[in-house]
Amino acid sequence: MQEYAIYAGGEFITTDNQLKVINPYSGENFAYTYKAGKQELDHAIEKALTLQEDLRHMPAHQRYEILRFIADSLKENLEFHAALISKESGKPMRYALGEIKRAIQTFTVAAEESKRLPKEYISIDWTPAGENREGVVKYFPLGLVAGISPFNFPMNLAVHKIAPAIAAGCPIILKPSSLTPLSTLELAKIIDQTSLPKGAVSIIPMDRESGNQLVTDERIKLLSFTGSDTVGWKMKRDAGNKKVVLELGGNAGVVVTESSDIDHAVNRCLAGGFAYSGQVCIHAQRIYVERSIFNEFSQKYIEKVRSLKIGDPLNPDTDISSMIDEKNAQRVEDWIGEAKEAGAEILAGGKRVGTDVEPTVLTNTKDTMKVCSLEVFGPVVALEPFENFENAIAEVNNSDFGLQAGVFTNRINQMNYAFDRLEVGGLIINDVPTFRVDHMPYGGVKNSGFGREGIKYSILDMMEPKIMVKSIL
Repeated sequence: MQEYAIYAGGEFITTDNQLKVINPYSGENFAYTYKAGKQELDHAIEKALTLQEDLRHMPAHQRYEILRFIADSLKENLEFHAALISKESGKPMRYALGEIKRAIQTFTVAAEESKRLPKEYISIDWTPAGENREGVVKYFPLGLVAGISPFNFPMNLAVHKIAPAIAAGCPIILKPSSLTPLSTLELAKIIDQTSLPKGAVSIIPMDRESGNQLVTDERIKLLSFTGSDTVGWKMKRDAGNKKVVLELGGNAGVVVTESSDIDHAVNRCLAGGFAYSGQVCIHAQRIYVERSIFNEFSQKYIEKVRSLKIGDPLNPDTDISSMIDEKNAQRVEDWIGEAKEAGAEILAGGKRVGTDVEPTVLTNTKDTMKVCSLEVFGPVVALEPFENFENAIAEVNNSDFGLQAGVFTNRINQMNYAFDRLEVGGLIINDVPTFRVDHMPYGGVKNSGFGREGIKYSILDMMEPKIMVKSIL
């Protein structure tokens, strides 16, 4: 078993609270690290606060070089970092490699954005009182950021907090998931090699009490949380006066029309429905297909679902592997069983062995079933026909969530209608809602979140505008 020290206040340390890391596929305890308590967290906070002025005045070229170094270091050891993600999360290697490539892109974009932090000139003389005056708006780092990241993208979703913080000049303390802490602790080793002041970034798994302190501590100026809606909204209520960004869950809908390329839609819905066993917040959970093409689509889709290879995530040929733990696998199995008892038909899959749940397709579902109304966060898709486009859009909106949606159509009027009417943070045309690139604004409405991620947008959240008005006479 390999030991991983935690990274608090610019130092690699251990504590008395050991944290085992389990491979979800094999059940092997293959590594261990530590959980921080109040003492270690206070040390990280106090160290970060002493660095705020240094970070605020760090020149753009230095921030750029730091971020580029991190990106280049990840690229040099791509396979190593991907294999670590695969071991700690059960993510198939093809998706783990994709995650590291995205993390590289995230740091690369942050490096570019660090050279163009927002500022603007503003005319003041729009009213007589403003004659002979001009204004300059400049953005300043907000202060200490707390980031809390989930298990399902243990590297890239953490990087979406760390990279913009470095670019904006904010110190950050990141709490990774206790299930998947190793990816970011390896990242800490890279960060420690840069010229970033020690303590500007801390990466520390924590006990529950310390994690709550990230939410309530007034020395922290922004909380950025990615995780479940129940936890996220409670954090917002408890966060006091600090800024809060929430990237929460969803039960994303897809609409497939008769004008679309059916084979393309089938292939994309396959990936959208079952990548990383559906443990993706923009997992394509509800698929609505126009009735005239429903039989053709469903036959092709079921055939491809049944051909997905289930197995060891380290095998490059594996399409789908274990869920994060048996508790969640059991929950998904229970939800499938409840849906079947209530009248749903299983077209494919439906069975569980340990942490493995077969890729499952249901039909004849009702919107009151958990597999439709809640975030299943597992390899389950509901497939239903629709009669007209407007009703399909209404079905997608019939949800407490609104993260992203996908619409397959080649008709401009349908694209425009969907963009105008869908209650989501992002619409993806001729692809699944699971699509995301790392510089786009990303976030949801309703129970799916508050605010937007995406490097430029995260930087804006981490900075505060200040105006200087001066006489020009």
